[in-house]
Amino acid sequence: MELDARAQLTSEASTFGIELDDAQTNLLLAHLDLVIEKNKVLNLTRIVDRSDAVTKHLVDSLLFCVALDKADCPRGAFLDLGTGAGFPGIPFGIVTQRPGLLIDSVGKKVAAVQEFIDALGLSDKLSSRAVRVEVLGKEQRGQFSCVTARAVAELNVLVEYASPLLRRDGILIASKGKLSDGELSDALYAAPLCGMEYVSRETFELPHDAGHREVAVFRKVGRPQIKLPRAVGAAKHKPLAERA
Repeated sequence: MELDARAQLTSEASTFGIELDDAQTNLLLAHLDLVIEKNKVLNLTRIVDRSDAVTKHLVDSLLFCVALDKADCPRGAFLDLGTGAGFPGIPFGIVTQRPGLLIDSVGKKVAAVQEFIDALGLSDKLSSRAVRVEVLGKEQRGQFSCVTARAVAELNVLVEYASPLLRRDGILIASKGKLSDGELSDALYAAPLCGMEYVSRETFELPHDAGHREVAVFRKVGRPQIKLPRAVGAAKHKPLAERA
């Protein structure tokens, strides 16, 4: 079983141009096993089959590394928004070796993620925190080179969230199961208001017909035209959008 999981992970990652070494493979699978075990007492994921989870959690998370490699991103720390069970933050940190902060508004999930980080011996690079992104945007303004978000919110909302957190030339990488033209249009409207610009949109098909992914990248290019961050909840309830 272990050999199969290792072979599956390295093979599927390589189809996206990611070559994992033994240490990275061990850590990625160990993280997955910690999640599956913790899920018995805390609802972290609906995906409990190990083989499915290799594809739908680990390989899915590694798509952020593909996007990072293609973007011109400055060195420095990353922030993972709405990290859930630590995806994509922990795999992203393992492969890129960047320091990172993983946040979620659900305290129990953050506590579990910190347990995973500690158990994997990654606490020198990664940490987790239960905090609203708007609050963090005031506390750690311009402190991150990259913001990652996996199926967290509408793209225009993510652009607004990321702007105050990113340093100049930093990037937002957002993964969606489906990105409609309307959602992208709203993000393109919000971007210049937030001092951001659209960089790319790339589509991926996960192995074994496990899902379609669209990964959008935006870059921080200047000062926002509006005061950010807005009040907690404003980005979602009063979004910056042409359709608003």
